[in-house]
Amino acid sequence: MTLIAQQFGRVRLIKFNRPEQLNAFNRQQLTETREALSAAQVDPNVAVVVLTGEGNAFSSGADLDDMRRKVKGAEEPAEFPEFLAVLAAFNKPLIAAVNGVGVGIGMTLLAYCDLVLISETARLRAPFPQLGLAPEAGSSGLFPQQVGWQNAAYVLMSGEWITSDEAVMLGFAWRSVPPEELMDETMKIAAKIAGNPISSLVETKALMLESGKYELGRRAHSREVEAYTRLMGSPANQEAIDAFFTKRIPDFTKIDGC
Repeated sequence: MTLIAQQFGRVRLIKFNRPEQLNAFNRQQLTETREALSAAQVDPNVAVVVLTGEGNAFSSGADLDDMRRKVKGAEEPAEFPEFLAVLAAFNKPLIAAVNGVGVGIGMTLLAYCDLVLISETARLRAPFPQLGLAPEAGSSGLFPQQVGWQNAAYVLMSGEWITSDEAVMLGFAWRSVPPEELMDETMKIAAKIAGNPISSLVETKALMLESGKYELGRRAHSREVEAYTRLMGSPANQEAIDAFFTKRIPDFTKIDGC
């Protein structure tokens, strides 16, 4: 199992559980996370869901072993859009407790959470340029809306790390918390929200989503898939992945168009 699910009153805690891989998402984890969210959505005993990571990472992003096996022109694996559709339409409060690094999907999924608490020692990164790829999960639309055009442009175009304080300042996270207090603080807030009627929470979130966030993310993701397909397996992408597995810095200077 790539997940650990625990129930605390009316709060469902879901932990990504591939700590040796820094909770990188492979196809199985995408499927199991989607199934866990779907189950929580219809469970009358669940009012709030909290996402976090087991071990020292929240999620290091897509499993690069999976990515290495893809070729240019390959279609997006069905597990990803199916996971994203459930995440985007999840109708109950969704809280993230970012306990360590959040990279790629480990960062972009935060745009779908209603509250994000982040450990003071955690960092976030959207390394799509360094992989020779384009943004994913609707982040090209959701990030500018959430944090402003220039902040989103820097994060998505530089691929640089941002600290927990910067995440809060920019608007990617709501609150930065000492690491030893992260889960207690997150669960306390989750329990407070979960004390309200589920019907009220569901209607409130539905109204917020109707402001346009759901459609914005869906349209952005649709455009991203086209760009991702063009770039996946390209010389720049292959160089980036080869460099990762051979533990060297990628060199894009000898690639035409780079």
